[in-house]
Amino acid sequence: MPLDIRQFPCLSDNYGYLIRDCETGAVAAIDTPDAGAVNAMLAREGWRLTHILNTHWHLDHAGGNLALKARWGCRIIGPMGEAEKIPGIDEAVGEGDVVALGASTARVIDTPGHTRGHIVYHFAGDGAAFVGDTIFALGCGRLFEGTPAEMWGSLSKIAALAPETRLYCAHEYTAANARFAVTVEPGNTALQRRVDDVNARRARGEWTVPSPLAETLATNPFLRADEE
Repeated sequence: MPLDIRQFPCLSDNYGYLIRDCETGAVAAIDTPDAGAVNAMLAREGWRLTHILNTHWHLDHAGGNLALKARWGCRIIGPMGEAEKIPGIDEAVGEGDVVALGASTARVIDTPGHTRGHIVYHFAGDGAAFVGDTIFALGCGRLFEGTPAEMWGSLSKIAALAPETRLYCAHEYTAANARFAVTVEPGNTALQRRVDDVNARRARGEWTVPSPLAETLATNPFLRADEE
């Protein structure tokens, strides 16, 4: 059975995600930017939080861990490469590990660059990848701790996923990213169509996330750096 995914805005430009395994009712928060917003969505849906899956240690991704763990007694899973920075962590995971949420499973992908230990959770059976701050719609995360070579390796791993994969990133940066992207590839007609769509959506107050990987490969300059 598929995952039930709930997306909601919080803080200034973050997205929070709750995912529910439909077979067992297990529920995970993908990062915890705002414990209050997570609890509000749980209450709206009538769900009980069983897991937190952290992508990296930054406050706008793990800042709600302890409050949510105190409220729900949930299990916190996070990146092995920065486990000491993840509040309340119970289990550290890395490349190739499998994380179970009820009957649903995610493969962990190490994606250093934005931070040294950043990871992605890839639910292949549902065609969903929760990519944190590694890649954004039409952009990628800043290199706070990793190197350009590490980030390119991480982006290449994401690019190798099935093209129908939906990329759930953690911020609504798309309009700003679009303004930069068109300066890099002004002749990319697919990019221009994407930019027009983004601007129209934002004008209507709509979200631009998630992004299909196929579209991302055609329009995101950070995945197209090896194109002629």
